[in-house]
Amino acid sequence: MEFEIRLSGAVEIRAAGRRSDLGSTKTRVALAGLAWDAGRTVSVDTLVHRIWDEHPPGKAREALHAHISRIRGSLRLAGRDAPVIVSRTNSYSLQVDPNRVDLHCYRSCVERARTLRDGGDEGAALRLLDRAEGLWHGEPLAGITGSWAEHLRTAIGEIRLVAAMNRAEILLHEGKYADAVPVLMPLADAHPVDEALAERLAVALYGSNRTAEATRLLQRTRQRVVRDIGLDAGGGLHRVHQGILSGAPAAALLTGARSEGKTTARPSRQVPDNLPRDVPWAGRRDELRRLTAALCEDRGVSDVVTVEAIHGMGGVGKTALAVHLAHRLRDRFPDGRVFLHLGGCSVDRTPPTAARALTELLRLLGMSAKELPPGLDELVALWRSLARDRRMLVILDDATSSEQIRPLLPGASPTAIVVTSRRRLPGLPGVRPVSLDVLPPEDAAALFSQRLGRGRDTDPSDVTEIVRICGCLPLAIEIAASRLLTRASWTTTDLLRQLGGNGGHLAQLRDMERTLTHVFAVSYHALNADQQMVFRRIGLHVGVEFGPPAIAALTGFSLEVVERVLEDLLAHHLVAEPVPHRFTMHDLLRDYARSLVEAGDTDPEDDVQRAMQRLVDHYVSAADRADRLAYPFRSRTDLDACETATPPCPEIVEARSAEQWLIAESANLLDTLDWLVKYGTEHQLAVAVHVLAGFLDMEGHLAAAEPLLRRAAAHWGAAGDSVAQARALLDLCAVYTHGSRYGEAISAAREAVDIARHLRDRELESECIHQLSISLWQTGQYRIARSFLEDSLDYLLQTRTKLRIARCQNLLGIVHLHLAENEKALTCFSSALADFTEIGYDRGIYSALNNTAEVYKKTGRPEDAEKAYRQALVVAEKMGNPRDRATLQMNVASVMDALGRTEEALVLYGMALPVLRDVGDRRAEAIALTRIGRAYRMAGRTEEALRQHADALEVAHAIHAAGEEVDVLYDLALAERDAGRTAQAVAHLQESLAVSRRIGAPAEEARAAGLLADLQGEVTA
Repeated sequence: MEFEIRLSGAVEIRAAGRRSDLGSTKTRVALAGLAWDAGRTVSVDTLVHRIWDEHPPGKAREALHAHISRIRGSLRLAGRDAPVIVSRTNSYSLQVDPNRVDLHCYRSCVERARTLRDGGDEGAALRLLDRAEGLWHGEPLAGITGSWAEHLRTAIGEIRLVAAMNRAEILLHEGKYADAVPVLMPLADAHPVDEALAERLAVALYGSNRTAEATRLLQRTRQRVVRDIGLDAGGGLHRVHQGILSGAPAAALLTGARSEGKTTARPSRQVPDNLPRDVPWAGRRDELRRLTAALCEDRGVSDVVTVEAIHGMGGVGKTALAVHLAHRLRDRFPDGRVFLHLGGCSVDRTPPTAARALTELLRLLGMSAKELPPGLDELVALWRSLARDRRMLVILDDATSSEQIRPLLPGASPTAIVVTSRRRLPGLPGVRPVSLDVLPPEDAAALFSQRLGRGRDTDPSDVTEIVRICGCLPLAIEIAASRLLTRASWTTTDLLRQLGGNGGHLAQLRDMERTLTHVFAVSYHALNADQQMVFRRIGLHVGVEFGPPAIAALTGFSLEVVERVLEDLLAHHLVAEPVPHRFTMHDLLRDYARSLVEAGDTDPEDDVQRAMQRLVDHYVSAADRADRLAYPFRSRTDLDACETATPPCPEIVEARSAEQWLIAESANLLDTLDWLVKYGTEHQLAVAVHVLAGFLDMEGHLAAAEPLLRRAAAHWGAAGDSVAQARALLDLCAVYTHGSRYGEAISAAREAVDIARHLRDRELESECIHQLSISLWQTGQYRIARSFLEDSLDYLLQTRTKLRIARCQNLLGIVHLHLAENEKALTCFSSALADFTEIGYDRGIYSALNNTAEVYKKTGRPEDAEKAYRQALVVAEKMGNPRDRATLQMNVASVMDALGRTEEALVLYGMALPVLRDVGDRRAEAIALTRIGRAYRMAGRTEEALRQHADALEVAHAIHAAGEEVDVLYDLALAERDAGRTAQAVAHLQESLAVSRRIGAPAEEARAAGLLADLQGEVTA
């Protein structure tokens, strides 16, 4: 039975004059994907890519299986002769004669026709070309979109170009110029830089007495070649043009073109293969999949050569990937695999010129030295001629620039080029870059183990640490494995000890033949003086990530110069940009940069010290500016004049951007403090700690802040600066408070109050009282706190400073709330919210909304409370403070619980509790545990509730948070009652009642007394 799979025109199966109904477009693509590789195995990943491009469905394999099933059903149209689809592990193959697939048969006819024409049998060649044309039914894969379909159409278009060129050659040879014109003319627009096509069409037009059209075509082609490829057109176009102008016979021009083609054709059809050896492979699965998909499709002659550019830092494995790829695709490139090194192997070796590279390339293709022309243009023309119909893979390794690569591109050719380079290569036509980063940790460990081979025992934890020291850089991992292989008595522990020695990681990454330092030196010496300076100074930076202003401080360059140089280093893969305008450098590169500085050849010690001082001054002054915008209520000491002459940070313009800057630079700010602890003066450290106190407190860095703040307070006391000492004590008080160390907070605040009163500084005294009142409130000393705050508010109302007035009203409202003075509390919160809103202070708006919600919750208005909490949550999201968000999540959860939405509440509590523990807010932790226990009790999970309440009571006792003790004891009593342990419930209530009376909390006192009376009545009964 006649059977055919058609890929030209609509994709379909035909047998005995009937057509199968394949159904969906995806099924037709799946058939095409199998038929194009008829008789060969196609991986599932390749089929998925051909069908869905880069956006496969969630269950792509199941969907593919369904399409394969439909295809199998459609193939039954052929009856007993129906081909089968064989399933293997992760692959399929369509077992059918390729000649039953129209495009395969078409391509075969075209290739055989070309062979016959080259052998002189033009009649037989023409008959095969006619047969091929009979197989053509229209655009391949008609109606199907996607990158693979487009690529296939391009490949077949190239084969049609070959067919047309062969037909035209035969017609021209027979003197049928007018017949050749309609064959060639439609191709000229589609292939505007194909010089061979333009030559033959020009001869056909000239031979048909259309001289003006012929000369215009030649001029247009030369201009397009220069514009699109960047090189002058070959000598053939010039020769034909001169012949037309001189009136030479058309046959003579054609003969010249044919003879020229013969002199530049493959002299011996040598198949070169000088690939370096392949190695066992690990990782790079996505990169290999992408490169393989791009290079493994069948290709004919193309106007724009396939160029895959693999770029990345030295040692990242670019060459290894290219070589491994070439070995994998050996069968796809039967005309040769060529490896050409273009870089300098050492800092003093000059990369080869284009002429020298072309000479080497042509000699690999079988050309003798006598056959090679001397000039670059002639070498380019010869290379293009040789590559025109060869399906080769050429690796141009370690390219230094686009200019070096451009003459080596073969023009219209099925040859594919893979370029590796340490820098990005802009300006190459058709280039598709693949950027390599270091390996993921699991792949890095696999590479290390693979290089060791079987039979070598390794400790997994040692391997993990070794690849971490290597920065997951493939070359560093290979060198480390090589060192271990050469020392038979060593274990991975011995290697780890050596790599972590005092000599530094970089110095130890060497074997008998290679050093990582040498690899980095090649990249470094390719830089100009400014680039080298910036590279070295990055090695001095205190943290891992940095912005341009920090490097401007280190170098003394302007911000504009630094931004330009960082872009250059980015192109050389010596820095990375993980997020916009934030840069990093690989750890080993940083070690190398620092070693250049420590060598002292380029950076005198005094210059290095000044650079580091400028960097520290930059971070302290920028943090001071950000802190004043983010925390405007703080009482602060001005910086010394010398500490402010640093590069500006243009991104710090208002409170929100200031908070974002502090968060982005948090690691660098902490590292700056560490540097000052080691190398700075006590004065510098005290100033820096004061500047960063608000940031350290609000971002939860309590462990780092507390000892430094105590040290700062001692310094100002010894220096006799009482104002600065009082401010340092205030900073220390805030940190103690958020760490739930209320006794120490009260002690520090009282000392600060005494200093302010001694100085008769009412503004400073007011701030000291505010901080003291916070700790008094949190320890249940509500009436004392209320008295202090009311006096302070009277003073502040005279100053008309809205921010401080609003803060005082907000805190006074909290105290009123705990004293059950709910209306007064709501009035205070409303006034504070209005003032905070007027001045646009988000942190105050958030706090006032949160506190207003607390009033609503306490007075039985849960819906109003939820609304206020959610308004506060919107504000907190903008601020980006983890403690604030967690506190609000906890508060919203309490309302959910009150509204009977217990499961929602538990989810929110589960999100908030770890954050509160991370930032060290133990009071909030106690509140969260109490409320989680309450939610469990409401859900009937009494034993879980008891465990949560017991944990909460332990925390509240430890931090002396009397207010929280009152609440948790009451809830613990309720849980014990539900568990049937009434005596224990009574004991907890009696303790809650006693603490409530001691701290003056009437609402809590009445609550405990009422439940206690009920329970005692039950006990009596």
